[in-house]
Amino acid sequence: MNVALVLLVAVGGGVGAAGRFLLDGVITSGRQFRIPVGTLTINVTGSLLLGLVVGAATHLGAVPVAVLGTGVMGGYTTFSTASSETVRLARSGRVVAAAVYGLGMLVVSVAAAVLGLTLGGLL
Repeated sequence: MNVALVLLVAVGGGVGAAGRFLLDGVITSGRQFRIPVGTLTINVTGSLLLGLVVGAATHLGAVPVAVLGTGVMGGYTTFSTASSETVRLARSGRVVAAAVYGLGMLVVSVAAAVLGLTLGGLL
């Protein structure tokens, strides 16, 4: 592993995190949702995009996959935020919403990843 690749992955992570921050702001600005829709949207779209990158890995090469997959998508998606939001819902007495949100995001995100892998493999 070389220093340039590490720096590229780090920059990709910053781009992904900034994208997550901006998209979450656009989705939630001035609105209140019963569940964390911004994080849900980010994790599902991130799973789809990572699936596409991994599915197309043989056509892209190792460096773009590392930068886009590990860097950008690693910075973009946010499992830890989703986990803490699920706990926050449960602690506020919304146990059913917490269960639906936590399990639903997992199921939909995995389905999105399968779709992305399938589509990426077709490239």
